[in-house]
Amino acid sequence: MLARITSCALVGLEGVLVDVEVDVHPGQIGRIDIVGLPDAAVQESRERVRSAINNSRLSYPMQQVTINLAPADLRKEGPSYDLAIAVGILGGANQLPIDYDKSMFIGELSLDGTVRHVNGIVSMASSAREHGIETLYVPTCDAAEAALIPDLTVMPVESLGRLAMHLNGLLPIEPHVRESLTFEASDLPPYATDFSEIRGQEHVKRALEVAAAGGHCVLMAGPPGTGKTLLARSLPSILPRLSIEEALEVTKVYSVAGLLPSDQPLIRHRPFRAPHHTISQAGLVGGGHWPRPGEISLAHRGVLFLDELPEFGMRTLEVLRQPLEDRSVTISRSSGSLSFPASFMLVGAMNPCPCGYFGDPTHECTCSRGSIERYQKRISGPLMDRLDIHVQVPRVDYEKLTNTQMGESSHAVRERVEAARAHQRSRFAGTRLHCNADMGPKEIRQHCTLDAEGRALAKAAMRQLGLSARGYHRVLKLARTIADLAQSKDIVSVHLAEALQYRKIQNE
Repeated sequence: MLARITSCALVGLEGVLVDVEVDVHPGQIGRIDIVGLPDAAVQESRERVRSAINNSRLSYPMQQVTINLAPADLRKEGPSYDLAIAVGILGGANQLPIDYDKSMFIGELSLDGTVRHVNGIVSMASSAREHGIETLYVPTCDAAEAALIPDLTVMPVESLGRLAMHLNGLLPIEPHVRESLTFEASDLPPYATDFSEIRGQEHVKRALEVAAAGGHCVLMAGPPGTGKTLLARSLPSILPRLSIEEALEVTKVYSVAGLLPSDQPLIRHRPFRAPHHTISQAGLVGGGHWPRPGEISLAHRGVLFLDELPEFGMRTLEVLRQPLEDRSVTISRSSGSLSFPASFMLVGAMNPCPCGYFGDPTHECTCSRGSIERYQKRISGPLMDRLDIHVQVPRVDYEKLTNTQMGESSHAVRERVEAARAHQRSRFAGTRLHCNADMGPKEIRQHCTLDAEGRALAKAAMRQLGLSARGYHRVLKLARTIADLAQSKDIVSVHLAEALQYRKIQNE
């Protein structure tokens, strides 16, 4: 007897519906054939499903079973088809109903019939809703994640035996109750460092405030021990809260990557990723035989912090250039191409030279001029040009370091940042832009107009700083953000002047 069950495959961050066709027919007893480009994990489901059925006090059919996973030209991988295969076998053996046109089954089976977690549930649920699926059967531990997608009835499945009783009408399963998707102030995590605890470096804090308000990239340079890493790690404390739309985007990435916390179905705060400088290109941008998200996608809508930036491989850093412009990354393999989102703030920290003390008034630099130039050239000009804010982090004086007076708190700074982002949301309503850093030439012409004084200042800066066309546009976007922080509708010369001072590191 033939049974058709709907399951789902993951292609990048998107779910693709898979028809699990199960034919139970006379033939070699106990034989199971799986076709439709299954990988090793799918092939091994034969033994998992057989044991799960027998250990759930159900009868495995003493007939031959042929399973087709359609579409046949799409590679199937992972154990998420176990539950659909088991339901199809039991349906083909007349132990369960076989009419599930508006239902989808997702889950891995253990040998005792328990249904285990699978990655990418939120993406699969989103695809199910788009294709008219009404009921989604998922592992109990994944029910809250699936319920993030509205207009779906999510059925939490604890075990195969329990599901069989539900489908036969003996003991119904209660649908998962969807929680309200609202963010409260209490949802903010306890940050490791508050701005008020950082002594001195007021101009760097201002630069980070501007970066947070507009989603701009930052490069901090200075001697060792001046607080570059501490400042970078305090940046999440002033970032605006995620919107529901942004939170779902981030959750999809973490769910597919298998990094979603078991007790947190929805990512509620902006990611902060800080990979070590030994990371590979594939680890940074994503990759693998069947590509998975890399660090730049895991930092989507958040911060990617690269400490000791020149220590990263030059080829590794160069792969950041295209994602910084396109806000996405496309990974091509012989089997096809996949795109992952990569709208992140890049924050880099570096010493000015190998010994770290070039330009430091209190320590003598021991590096030769040639070694300093080679060290700084590890970061290419095109990549430097894509960093909006360049800021020096000098040594902190003893008086400032021992001052007991607390500085401005992250909460106060975040309020200004969120007020500036509110202006940007209003400005970009109806578009796919989220912040000033996302603007293209069209939006820059529309929203970054200068008065006569500003145009004169910009013309002089272009000549003296040698700004490229990209650099000029990034200065305009910075000036627009600074004006937003000042609650100003127009960009005036003082906003442009502050933006221009962020475009040059003094000791380069």
